[in-house]
Amino acid sequence: MIRRLALLLLAAAPAAAFAHTGDAGHTHDAAGALMAGLTHPFTGLDHLAAMVAVGVWSAMSARKVWLAPVVFAGTLLIGALLGMAGVTLPAVEPMIAVSLLVLGLLVATRTSLPPVAGGALVAAFALFHGAAHGNELAGPSAAFALIGMVVATALLHALGIVLGLQLRQRHVWLSRAGGAIVALFGAALLVA
Repeated sequence: MIRRLALLLLAAAPAAAFAHTGDAGHTHDAAGALMAGLTHPFTGLDHLAAMVAVGVWSAMSARKVWLAPVVFAGTLLIGALLGMAGVTLPAVEPMIAVSLLVLGLLVATRTSLPPVAGGALVAAFALFHGAAHGNELAGPSAAFALIGMVVATALLHALGIVLGLQLRQRHVWLSRAGGAIVALFGAALLVA
C-alpha cells in the first residue's frame, strides 16, 4: 500500500510542480478572493502536505506544540506581503520542494529540534511558501485572499497537531509512513 501511495504521488508530481500558477489574484470581489484564499491550501498539494506536516511534527516532537505552527503562519504572512510588494526570492519552487522533503523526514524520524532551531527552520520554509503566494496576489481584493490563506494554513496546522497528538503515543509506523510519503513528494518535486 505504501508503495502504491508513493507511486501515485510521484505520478502527480509534475502537475503539482506548477501549483503556483499566478491565478489567485484574478478574483476581483472580496468574497471570491476570501474563498480562493481559503480553498487553495486545501487544493494545492504542496501547501496541504507542508501545513499538515508542520503540525504533526510539532505535536510529536515539541513541548510547545503551537510554536512551530504560529511561527510558520506568521512568516508565511510576511513572505506573502513581501511577494505582494514585488520582492522576489530566488528558487522559490525548489525551496518549497525542499521544505516538503525536510518536513517529511522530520515527521518520519520523529526528530526533535531545539525550539529556536525548529522555529528558524519552519520560518525559512514559510517565507518561501508565502512568497510564492504573494507573487500571485494582485488587485484590490488581494488582502482578502491573503486572510483566507492564513486562516486555512492555521486550520491545516491544527489538523496536523491533532493527528500528531494521536500518533505520538501509538501508530509509530503510520507517522513514519506519512512522513516518508511527504518526503518522497518533496523529492519528486525537486526532480520535476
